Amino acid sequence: MRHMNTTPSKTTDLSKTASPADDPEKSSADAAVTEDPTATAVPAEDRDEAAVPAEATDQAEDDGLEPEDLEPEDLEPEDLEPDPFTEARHGVGAGATAVVSAALGIVALTGAWSGRVAAERETLMGQIQTAGGSSAAQQISEIYGDAWHTTALVNGVFAVLALLVGAFVLARPAFGTPATRPQPAWIRAVALAGVALGTLGVLISAGMYFDLFLSLPVAGTPAG
Repeated sequence: MRHMNTTPSKTTDLSKTASPADDPEKSSADAAVTEDPTATAVPAEDRDEAAVPAEATDQAEDDGLEPEDLEPEDLEPEDLEPDPFTEARHGVGAGATAVVSAALGIVALTGAWSGRVAAERETLMGQIQTAGGSSAAQQISEIYGDAWHTTALVNGVFAVLALLVGAFVLARPAFGTPATRPQPAWIRAVALAGVALGTLGVLISAGMYFDLFLSLPVAGTPAG
């Protein structure tokens, strides 16, 4: 008769697995993988120091201060980003003045309505003064000559204004508070044009007023 083996067989229990605590070598290896000795956190003060411009840092070192001691209000204006609105406003006043100078020079050469009105007034006054009877030379002087000279005088005033305004725009950077940047080239060009037109207008107006270009007509002596 066969005897049965009543000894329990040795089976593998799948629910029982090795834990990290049972395997010290595996536990240390996993810790070495998860912890990277080269990965270090950047302190907050180092990030603040990196945000400070290099120029401000050099200045702070010269003054004996540490870069982290700098505050935003301690930075120089050139270390900060320029304001776009300030950049857009730069040279607006000088540019407008230069344009006015050139416009005055053009008016001095072409004539203004105020000059025509003044000339017509002188013509009317001359007609009134010579209505009672006068010589031909006197009529020419009162009716034509005075109106001609008045037109030259008014145009000469506009020419002088153009010359003075243009010269002011060109000479302005040399006086007062020094500008942070040079005057734009187009402003100088327009101001130079105003000065040139004003100078030309002054010369022409002076020649008209003193009868250098065209003299007054001379009445012929009556035959007899």
